[in-house]
Amino acid sequence: MAVRRTPKPKMQTQSRREKIITYGEFQRAQEESQLRIISRRPKLDHLLRSRCRVAFIIISVLAMLVVVRSGINASRGYALVATQNQAEVLEQENERLRIEIAKLKAPSRIKQIAEDELGMDIPRRMYFSHEH
Repeated sequence: MAVRRTPKPKMQTQSRREKIITYGEFQRAQEESQLRIISRRPKLDHLLRSRCRVAFIIISVLAMLVVVRSGINASRGYALVATQNQAEVLEQENERLRIEIAKLKAPSRIKQIAEDELGMDIPRRMYFSHEH
């Protein structure tokens, strides 16, 4: 007759057992993990960084274009106002000259010049000759 043996219960391995540590060991372990976290440099996404640089450069160039364009528009506005003021001055001068021309063309002035300076008189009689 064969005797069956029942297997003995296995003892727990080191990895499954709970390890009891002192407060000092716990504090040291915690400091080491913090040091590892601090000393580990975060990995940078170089593609994202280069895209951000390109976006920044594009936005900067566009902003500069807006500033330059507004400066050009402002200078054109000042030039336009100066031209309008000059046109007003010329229109006033033109109106003054038209009034002066009207005064110089006045028949009474021409008659006075003819009588005083040229010694001309208005004839008392008028003679018409009809030559054929």
